[in-house]
Amino acid sequence: MTDTATLYIVPTPIGNLDDMSTRAIDILKGVSWIAAEDTRHSARLLQHFSIATRTLSLHEHNEDKRTAMLCERLKGGESVALISDAGTPLISDPGFILVRRCREQGIPVSALPGPCAAITALSASGLPTDKFIFEGFLPVKMQARETALAELVDRRFTSVFYEAPRRIVDTVNAIHKVLGDRAIVVAKELTKTFETYVSGSAQDVLDYLESDASHQKGEFVVMIGPATVSEQDIPGDAMALLQTLCEHVPLKKAAAIVASHYGLKKNALYQAGLESKG
Repeated sequence: MTDTATLYIVPTPIGNLDDMSTRAIDILKGVSWIAAEDTRHSARLLQHFSIATRTLSLHEHNEDKRTAMLCERLKGGESVALISDAGTPLISDPGFILVRRCREQGIPVSALPGPCAAITALSASGLPTDKFIFEGFLPVKMQARETALAELVDRRFTSVFYEAPRRIVDTVNAIHKVLGDRAIVVAKELTKTFETYVSGSAQDVLDYLESDASHQKGEFVVMIGPATVSEQDIPGDAMALLQTLCEHVPLKKAAAIVASHYGLKKNALYQAGLESKG
């Protein structure tokens, strides 16, 4: 910790308490206040690590009011740590308003690295990771959800979503309806005893979810693979050059060279190169 009052962004475990870093524990013990999304939920974590720092709530319904108060405390010399219920704060959780206000007022902000469900799931999914987009939660209403999924029809990179257990079946059904047999991976109970990854088509995942009611419990990360690119969609000369270059340089660099030469999309060439290797 620094001597200057600072807002610390502190990730907390998404399941396995052993993922809590020593630095995170030290920060939480050393600050004057811990701002938590749900203080009752966070109390169990803090008690486990013998952290007695005072807490206050900061959630979507009180963030404006709390932000003003916390900025005053920070300017008065009291450091503050921001935590969420699980994982890295601000990733589909409150905190943006507070961080922005601190930056505007010259209050130091320091973020610790740590657990994030989206990155954890993606890294073990087997889907392309050279480029991806995190979309947060899909819309709740069916029509809006399907409209959002329609934007993925031609998307050439992986898309990552969070989903609640009560909506997971409806969401996977919508993926099947809009995107057909697109490859998807669903992860649940990350870092816990019953961590599970289910991959295949949307129908494969639906079959898993509906085979046992317990399969629909837990917090989910839904990952949708890129639209497939057929070699037939790319000029033969371009594919030939790509394959030749791949003998001498990595695929990513080869795709960039060919894309520049032929005026094609680098991601499409990269995907086509992956498929030709497979």
